Amino acid sequence: MSDIILFWHRRDLRLSDNVGLAAARDKTPKVAGVFCLDPNILNRDDVAPARLKYMAGCLQHLQQRYAEVGGKLLIVQGDPLQTIPALAAALSAKAVYWNLDIEPYSRERDKSVSEALRAKGIAAETFWDQLLHAPAEIRTGSGFPYTVYTPFWKNWIAKPKSQPAPELQHAESLTEKELQAALNAGAGELPWKDLGKIWENPLLLEPGESAAQEKLEEFCYRAIFDYQEQRNFPAAPGTSMLSAALKFGAIGIRTVWAAAKGALEQCRSDETLAGVQTWQQELAWREFYQHAMYHFPELASGSYREPFKNFPWDNKEDHFQAWCEGKTGYPMVDAAMRQLNETGWMHNRCRMIVASFLTKDLIINWQWGEKYFMQKLVDGDLAANNGGWQWSASSGMDPKPLRIFNPATQAQKFDPEGEYIRQWLPELGSLDAEALVTGKISAGEREGCGYPAPIVDHNQQQRRFKALYQQLKGGSI
Repeated sequence: MSDIILFWHRRDLRLSDNVGLAAARDKTPKVAGVFCLDPNILNRDDVAPARLKYMAGCLQHLQQRYAEVGGKLLIVQGDPLQTIPALAAALSAKAVYWNLDIEPYSRERDKSVSEALRAKGIAAETFWDQLLHAPAEIRTGSGFPYTVYTPFWKNWIAKPKSQPAPELQHAESLTEKELQAALNAGAGELPWKDLGKIWENPLLLEPGESAAQEKLEEFCYRAIFDYQEQRNFPAAPGTSMLSAALKFGAIGIRTVWAAAKGALEQCRSDETLAGVQTWQQELAWREFYQHAMYHFPELASGSYREPFKNFPWDNKEDHFQAWCEGKTGYPMVDAAMRQLNETGWMHNRCRMIVASFLTKDLIINWQWGEKYFMQKLVDGDLAANNGGWQWSASSGMDPKPLRIFNPATQAQKFDPEGEYIRQWLPELGSLDAEALVTGKISAGEREGCGYPAPIVDHNQQQRRFKALYQQLKGGSI
């Protein structure tokens, strides 16, 4: 009888290109998958209903995939410090394998679970899977982690990338006795109706490994070649829409990179080459933020730049509520917030616009916005979300920290016909494009459309933020 290895899925909800799972299969054909519904994560107040729905769909798909290859995905509920060692012991597993994470909670949890397993005489084996390069691999010449993207990118892109890991096939099933032992240890079915939050709207990306692979192929067939030009226009289908799949590992990063390299080989012009390379740079941004969170875990709870820890934010509750609801009186900002609230997703250009508006126009702590995004985003990821918000707030790792986006200028440049604004603010549909993108809407027109007046004056607030920022730099705050 083959030894059992338990593979603990977390942010790798797939059978293909899964480094830890492939390593387990190399050791034994009897690999059982397990996913733990961890209350330390699920009971947080920044868990998005759309994200839970996508995760649950990925787990359902993963269960089907295990069944197709003869294996089993077990679902347990409770603190993994108890549930994972208990299940491994009940199955007399030789080892538990899993892929590492960069988030502070995950790292502490994994350390504790490893110790608990070893106390029971069960081996714990870990691997890097969600990154093309583990944090220790990308260092400055002095051996320090990077805090600026451009030199990180130059080092990162120069290193060879691994090929996709072999897909799990022909797993040996658990016996009836072993399945009963797993049930006795708390394993059960996924409680579809009991994850705590309900998302009724459609998901923009179908959950699961197959859907993610199809989306990747579709993107690399056409849109990737126009990516540099089209990625900034929120009304255009110019992005990959793979962020949720990457967040939950419904697709492997080596598979994604291989597809990008394949697209690169198809390029026949400087424009198409620039499109693919720009997307590769976005994948590197993803890793830059993940490495930053790994090396500087304090980012999860505060600003990277020391002075910003005492910034005198206004933090007006009524302004924050207007921003959340898409009622600021700035059409581009409000359209983006409506998109977020209705779909659980927001175009990246718009994420920068609304983040700049919250921090630089409303002068509200970036952490308020960071949390609201996590409460809504289907692709909400601690490292990427935190990195983006700190970039926008000027509190993060950035050699040019003071950027202020003008919502009207951004709309004129990236939504010149007002298509995006009209889609998400239908009450403004009768207005001409110039009024939509400049925001120069008369009081009478606003009243007739039921659309609010601007809650602040951009130019005035811009001057005020700059003054506060200069005081901060000068040490007088």
